[in-house]
Amino acid sequence: MDKKIRVLLAKPGLDGHDRGIKVIAAAFRDAGFEVIYTGLRQTPQMIVQAAIEEDVDAIGVSILSGAHMTLFPAILDEMKAKNASDILLFGGGIIPEDDKQELEKMGVTKVFTPGAPTDAAISFLKEAIAGRQSDEKIM
Repeated sequence: MDKKIRVLLAKPGLDGHDRGIKVIAAAFRDAGFEVIYTGLRQTPQMIVQAAIEEDVDAIGVSILSGAHMTLFPAILDEMKAKNASDILLFGGGIIPEDDKQELEKMGVTKVFTPGAPTDAAISFLKEAIAGRQSDEKIM
């Protein structure tokens, strides 16, 4: 793959804990990704608009506040409203297994929980984006 993966990372809602997402941002950068980190307290609208403006392949959000069943669907709804459903949405945080499965059914591509190695997120994104890029070349 010769095109760098562009990923936007964001912290939606009122959650002020950003150490984990900064670790992920550094790991993605070190893996050769182009990383845009929007910072804390982003709204779903701000996240999706930034993703469109930055022409990213993926949006990654970190939610530790317990609002994941509200924020992920709001981001998905905004992506649909802005015709940005071609952008892959993934995330992580303190999310119970039942909620994780429900979010993935809704359209969140992957949910990582505490303790997931950064290599798992890197590998996942590389495979998912490569699969999407090869699908686009076929069309």
